[in-house]
Amino acid sequence: GNPDDLVAREAAEIDIITQFLPQQLSEDEIAAAVTTIIVETDASSIKDMGKVMAELKARYAGKMDFGKAGQLVKATLAA
Repeated sequence: GNPDDLVAREAAEIDIITQFLPQQLSEDEIAAAVTTIIVETDASSIKDMGKVMAELKARYAGKMDFGKAGQLVKATLAA
C-alpha cells in the first residue's frame, strides 16, 4: 500500500485511542499535585521521593507523565 495511507490510518487510530484515555494533566496541574502531595506526606528530603511518587501514582494513574512528575519531585525535595 501507499505509505501516506498508512500514516493517515495510524493518525486516525491515535485520535480514536486518545478519546478513551483519561485526560492528561497539564504541567501546571502536575506541579500543583506534586506540591500538594509533598505537603500531605510531610516529605522533606530526596529520601521521601518514593512515598511521594507512590502517592502520585495511586491518585493520578494514567493521568500524568510520571517522568515529568518525578523530575519535579526530585527538584522540589533537593531544594
